[in-house]
Amino acid sequence: MSSLIAQTRFSVLDRSRTREGRTNAEALRDTVRLAQELEGLGYRRLWVSEHHGVPGVAGSAPTVLAAAVAAATRTIRVGTGGVMLPNHRPLVVAEQFGVLESLFPGRIDMGLGRSVGFTDGVRRALGRDKEAAEDFAGQLDELLGWFRGNSPTGVHARPAEGLTVPPFVLAMGEGADIAARAGLPMVIGDLRNREKMLRGIDRYRAGFRPSPWAAQPYVVVSGTIAVAATPEEARRLLIPEAWSMAYSRTRGTFPPLPPAERVEALTMTAKERGFYEAGLAGHVAGTEEQVTDELETVLKETAAQEVLVTTSTYDRAALVDSYRRLSRIFGG
Repeated sequence: MSSLIAQTRFSVLDRSRTREGRTNAEALRDTVRLAQELEGLGYRRLWVSEHHGVPGVAGSAPTVLAAAVAAATRTIRVGTGGVMLPNHRPLVVAEQFGVLESLFPGRIDMGLGRSVGFTDGVRRALGRDKEAAEDFAGQLDELLGWFRGNSPTGVHARPAEGLTVPPFVLAMGEGADIAARAGLPMVIGDLRNREKMLRGIDRYRAGFRPSPWAAQPYVVVSGTIAVAATPEEARRLLIPEAWSMAYSRTRGTFPPLPPAERVEALTMTAKERGFYEAGLAGHVAGTEEQVTDELETVLKETAAQEVLVTTSTYDRAALVDSYRRLSRIFGG
């Protein structure tokens, strides 16, 4: 086993992707079951996401789902990747994480993002517009202030005040600079666009200011990793998500994941084929030996302290097997 990989923490973001012919409820229960599997394999944390109005994603209320995951596990850290702060009042977010930390002390993470919905319709339904993300730094400062008890309103966030829930910033666009100025750990992706990711990491480390939350920079790199007995099997794990992305780029809606064999039988337009092939490219995928080599390269380039795996696929048994093989690589 690589000493570099052995020194790195490995975690998982599960988006509660719905699958063709399966219900939203099944997708949410799949996430809870996956957390239990990952706990036994030695993963550091399981995070859940926030998406609104997306047919292919059941995870719309991450703090609610995080509570279910934490209740079904004992040791793995549980959090959000992330709560989209512009969609919520910072006081309410602080209260929610205060409740989680009170119920599951020492196991809760607060991953925070700045997206405001994928479509105009979703943004209207949320009562937000694209400009809501522009004050992410101010919203972040207000949120952290509720935990420190220094709100100028004189109001106290119960039960959050006085608690320590580790915050992480999901770095999209300006996120790296915001995380650096706030002195917070940063999650950055994706592994397919390595040059852009490395520029963000360099900016973050150069601008980092120590804070009560983090004395030094902490980098989490995120992306898809698929491990299987053969390169072909690993590639098949990528097919459902690649097709869903191609479908969304050509039709404007993100669908449930189809089985790989159905995608392989499709006749695609040239445009669909282009998006689909692009969706298959650039991920860390292959046998345990191949993935070990690629991960060593990623970690040498980024000097990241942690890897957040974001793989989605139709075949949940194959997904769990991929995570099992990956845990053998990092010695979980």
